[in-house]
Amino acid sequence: MLDTSQGRFFVKGMRRDHPEAWTQQREAAINPHVVPLGPRVLWRTTAGGWDLLGFEYLVARSVGYDPGSAGLPLVVDAMTALGRLDLPDVELEAADERWGVHLDDPADADLFAGDALLHTDWNPSNVLITGPGTAWLVDWPWATRGAGWVDPACWIVWLVLSGHTPYEAEQWAAKVPAWSTASGRALDLFSAADARSWQRIADGRPNEWTLGLRDAAARWAGYRADKGAFA
Repeated sequence: MLDTSQGRFFVKGMRRDHPEAWTQQREAAINPHVVPLGPRVLWRTTAGGWDLLGFEYLVARSVGYDPGSAGLPLVVDAMTALGRLDLPDVELEAADERWGVHLDDPADADLFAGDALLHTDWNPSNVLITGPGTAWLVDWPWATRGAGWVDPACWIVWLVLSGHTPYEAEQWAAKVPAWSTASGRALDLFSAADARSWQRIADGRPNEWTLGLRDAAARWAGYRADKGAFA
């Protein structure tokens, strides 16, 4: 956070030679299309080998995902509002490509395809609460093009990590209208692919956070597999 003669800003920066420097461009390109769900980028500058984005500053707190949290309905509302936005003319990864690599049959990834704008990174620190009934979505580098139900499906893993059972997590996901467009098979395949994705992430960067998400994703995938076995 910077206090300047021009006001207060939240600054997000990265060295231009960083392997993930592309995330700065993604943030800048998508920002005009997600305001007012996300805070506005007010300026961008490159200097001294750095790429800096200045966002409007929010006095906010991160949402809580624990069972009974008053923030959960606000996440549903924000996700629902996101589902109403048009897909912007911005270069985005496709959900069928992103998760299809984790399927036994890549052709099954067609079930993940679509023209919805997805956030996909539902870390609770990316949902900021500024007041009663108001939630903002921040941190958009992993924005993706795909089926609208993929966002609530991504949220499930975070809910399980926060103490929900997979059943309870799916009940929250079902409050997002796009969830109803997913077939059971699509959810089964996605949960399995997402579990493999988190396993790969945890293998590459093992820490308490990634290992917890790996285990939460595996719990959801196991729940879906068991549910299918007794259907």
